[in-house]
Amino acid sequence: MEVRLLEATEDPEELICKAARNDYMEEFVGETPFDETMDSIEGDSLEDKQETLIGHLLDHGHFGPFEHPQATFAVKGISRSCMAQITRHRHVSFDVQSMRYVSFDDVDPDDVREGEMVVTPPSATDPDWVGRNQQSGAVGEETAEKREEVFRETVADAVESYQELLDLGMPPEDARFVLPIGTEVNMVMSMNVRMLMHVADMRAAADAQWEIRQMTESILDLAAEWCPITFEYYDEHMKNRKNRLAP
Repeated sequence: MEVRLLEATEDPEELICKAARNDYMEEFVGETPFDETMDSIEGDSLEDKQETLIGHLLDHGHFGPFEHPQATFAVKGISRSCMAQITRHRHVSFDVQSMRYVSFDDVDPDDVREGEMVVTPPSATDPDWVGRNQQSGAVGEETAEKREEVFRETVADAVESYQELLDLGMPPEDARFVLPIGTEVNMVMSMNVRMLMHVADMRAAADAQWEIRQMTESILDLAAEWCPITFEYYDEHMKNRKNRLAP
């Protein structure tokens, strides 16, 4: 999996603060210099004032100003299973690689056995891995080896069947029905800061599946660079809680 920040609002935390101060100012925020907009906020520097205001907003559940900054992320190589989970979220925009127009007719099934094209879950190879809904605990090496063999042969057979159906003239949009839910897909998604924190509440939580948790943590790392005050506060005071952030 690879996650990249494609586009994002410039100076997102200045925008958050301007939007929040607009609610309590007589002056028009669009004509007021930012330092004057923040004049009544506690802090020795402008950055200190932003930290004060953003912390106050998050602490008091005033999440509206966080809907203004937007970020767009490109995600490479997640499974269709992970894609189905993330696209359930409202107020997030998605574009997903189409398996109607992109075919995998030149992928070598032997490469699929080695991990290409299909995401391999840790439980297929790690005898100590225990998933949330797993009926049993850790297994022995022999069982783990058999589990990996069954998984890799099954996904490779599915790709071989898919390619055979293409050779028999079946359109990719129909032949794809035999491909596993672990088939890799690329995706672009956009959301505002408030929604990003809500997605993190749901998908970086301990009870989320490993893949979407990994993706969300990667997004949070990028968000911490883009919108540092907000996501430092989120990480320290809000993460791993259900914060009722959803609009």
